[in-house]
Amino acid sequence: MNHLLFLGSIGATEIIIIALIVLLLFGGKKIPELMKGIGKGVKSFKDGVKGIEDEINTTDSDKEQDKK
Repeated sequence: MNHLLFLGSIGATEIIIIALIVLLLFGGKKIPELMKGIGKGVKSFKDGVKGIEDEINTTDSDKEQDKK
């Protein structure tokens, strides 16, 4: 699995260069805030998906009970 989607094969040098560019763009103080925001977004997305799955399961259970 040497290929990462459209990026091809990236090595340690490329990762370091990307990290330095991100550090220059956002600064040292903004990166933790950015990661915190991303974490909250992912958590919210997972909660939303779980809510939809629960709703689907509840609907399926109601349909099965109606058949009985």
